[in-house]
Amino acid sequence: MTICWKVAVASEIRVNALLADRGYDADWIRELAMKKGAWANIPPKSNRNDPICFSPHLYRARNKVERFFNRIKQCRRVATRYDKLAANYLAFVQLASIRLWLAARNESTP
Repeated sequence: MTICWKVAVASEIRVNALLADRGYDADWIRELAMKKGAWANIPPKSNRNDPICFSPHLYRARNKVERFFNRIKQCRRVATRYDKLAANYLAFVQLASIRLWLAARNESTP
């Protein structure tokens, strides 16, 4: 959540929802998301006194994103960040993503 959110905040990417773990349940994070025009869908901690709006259905979609990052980190070059330039690192992340997409596509075709 942190890396993706920092990229979205630093750039002008339009974000509709912020999906995060229970550990990120803080009022300042929710306020920052609201200021940026996003809805923070974070499950409440057990010690939160005021009720908040939370969608378990949308939260389940977060699992797909987490699994993608875990799969992409299986590429050693992505996990260890050998590249010094951000553009080179992004290019390799894109190549690794295409590799995963093609592998998933080949599995689904008969």
